[in-house]
Amino acid sequence: MSVFHVTRRDFLRTSGVAAGGLTLGVGFTASALGSAQAPDPTELNAFVHIAPNGDTVLYCGRCEMGQGISTALPAAVADELEADWSRVTVLQGDGDAKYGPQNTGGSKSINVMFTPMREAGAAAQAMLVTAAAQRWNLPVDDCYADNHVVRNRQDDRQLGYGELAADAAKLDVPDSPRLKQPDQFRYIGKPLPRHDMADVVTGRRTYGADTRIPGMKYAAIRHVPVMGGAVKSFDATAARAMPGVVDVIAIDRFENAYGSLGGIAVVADTTWQARKALDAVQVEFEPGPHGGYDSSAYKAELVSRVEQPCEKTHERGDLAGVFDAAQSRHKATYTGGHLSHSPMEPMASTVWVREDDVEVWASTQDPAGIQRTLGAFLGREPESITVHVMMAGGAFGRKFKCDYVQEAAALSRAVGAPVHLTWSREEDTRTGYYHSLSAQHIEASMDAEGNVTGWLHRAAFPAIRTTFDPSVDRPSADDLSAVSDHPYGIANMQVESGLSPAHTRIGWYRAVYAIFYGYAINVFTHELAEKAGKDPLDFYRQIYANNTNPEQAEQVQRSLGVLNLAAEKAGWGRELPDGQGLGIAVHHSFESYLAMVVHAEVDGDDIKVHRVDCAVDCGLVLNPDQATAQMEGAVMMGMSLALYTEVSFREGAVVNSNFHDYPVLRSNEAPPEINVYFTNTDARPTGLGEPGVPTFAPALAGAIYAASGVRHRDLPIKPMTV
Repeated sequence: MSVFHVTRRDFLRTSGVAAGGLTLGVGFTASALGSAQAPDPTELNAFVHIAPNGDTVLYCGRCEMGQGISTALPAAVADELEADWSRVTVLQGDGDAKYGPQNTGGSKSINVMFTPMREAGAAAQAMLVTAAAQRWNLPVDDCYADNHVVRNRQDDRQLGYGELAADAAKLDVPDSPRLKQPDQFRYIGKPLPRHDMADVVTGRRTYGADTRIPGMKYAAIRHVPVMGGAVKSFDATAARAMPGVVDVIAIDRFENAYGSLGGIAVVADTTWQARKALDAVQVEFEPGPHGGYDSSAYKAELVSRVEQPCEKTHERGDLAGVFDAAQSRHKATYTGGHLSHSPMEPMASTVWVREDDVEVWASTQDPAGIQRTLGAFLGREPESITVHVMMAGGAFGRKFKCDYVQEAAALSRAVGAPVHLTWSREEDTRTGYYHSLSAQHIEASMDAEGNVTGWLHRAAFPAIRTTFDPSVDRPSADDLSAVSDHPYGIANMQVESGLSPAHTRIGWYRAVYAIFYGYAINVFTHELAEKAGKDPLDFYRQIYANNTNPEQAEQVQRSLGVLNLAAEKAGWGRELPDGQGLGIAVHHSFESYLAMVVHAEVDGDDIKVHRVDCAVDCGLVLNPDQATAQMEGAVMMGMSLALYTEVSFREGAVVNSNFHDYPVLRSNEAPPEINVYFTNTDARPTGLGEPGVPTFAPALAGAIYAASGVRHRDLPIKPMTV
């Protein structure tokens, strides 16, 4: 996933009059976007619109999928604008490069957009103040913005933003608008309620699945169940005779990383008619080259590979030498299964392919990806395809991939009408893009004082790049950088990559590789602490303190900061009843640092989590309420994957089908107490969407071991899959 950093030099502004108001945009150069889709720097979009009556519309270019980004970023604009939040309406920007990078993932929305969005607000505020000064014939310094008006310091006259907007729009945009100091923030750092909270809780918020277009038809689909397979034959005679059926259409596999697997679709007057007719279609599939894939057997195969020498990707020091001289050595292998995103809103999109243009309504994390994929599929210029970015009912990385949009486009083109396609839960579970299963083997040596002197880490898992290049057959050095760059103080290290070609579609999943790296590294650390006869918290402190590399000093400091904070707040070391224990874990990913302490109780097979204490260093926290909610959600997702979730394949196809055999955590299983603590510094804000997930499973494993003496090295701990 690309990381975009927009610098001041990449930040261009323009203004213009729209309906008598002021619009102000942010432009991004191609170098800033790092993409061929970058707009010309002179193409600008409006993030701020002030109507003549003062009502203000702020646009968000990032996809809202429950994480609160459509409040956090506009609030940063409003803060610098000195806007009255009660007069602000937030709208979602359509998929257009003029809104800058809209690729919503990798915990990059705040990271990338915070400063440019603040500058957009600050520039608008400065122009409004200048317009007022000119109106009053005063020096600019005698005027200032204050909660949606500009005031005159000499006689306290004031003018509303709406009164000034048209004049302000005629002014030059300041090259370097002055930003507030943290102690001047009105909204940043405050618990501002989500702008759409009332609509969400009352059901008025419109999601992608809610799209309705006049003349729209509805579709259901059954996919080829095995990657690389095909429809061998089908008989739609009975289906075509059923009420409301418009057509039964075979969709070919599209040779694009985000294209359809292929399958059979029914277009009808209602979704119910389409699904009933689809059940009546007789289909025979060709399994293709991956028809023999069995995920359990493959996991065992990966274990055997990582327990033997693999391809070396990183080395430093003299690992063989310290292994030979070690006071003690320890080794262990950790595994995890495939995971499904399973958002509450399954894949849904509406597409209208017309002769001259194409219009899309979809819950998507990547509207530019839709434009590229549909452009290639339909033979249109990507820029000619309009993508309306709808609220997503969960995504977790799945809605980066637009196979479901390409399918709706194929159906719309076939029937000559807008088509609304909704995948069933079963199709979503069985034919998605999956988090990779993996095997991690670690060996370490220690000296007489319990210091780790050498570390060997072998990993084998089908990499995400296999979805783009099927010839990829093992993790790359970049895929393993989370191990080689880890801030533990270990002078001698070797990292190796094991053969692991993909047999299904592998995709980004919330926290991505940090899930299995965080689990293996932390649980192995717990085991080393036990071998050294030390408390896990003390052992963490020791292994970080042994890092004398000045280039990793900040990583060490911030890792220790969250570790100590979580331990202190959780009362690490306190006495607990028999059968209960505390576990601790720390990990940094996506530029944020996080530590968790889990308090769990074990009674036979029954595992209860009583309390979770979570410490986070993500720099400046824009909205404490939303950030806390992000972490609470991450705990719930981390608990699901730690205890239950695993997708199983047999004969190339997914065996699971719905939440009864791919269970996610239920409300009654949620920890009764989740405490979140932020270091909340003035450092550049980083993301929170991903980093909260990886630390839960190893912290829980530590708590289970403390409570029961049972060490778990495979995820999920309590598999409830078929």
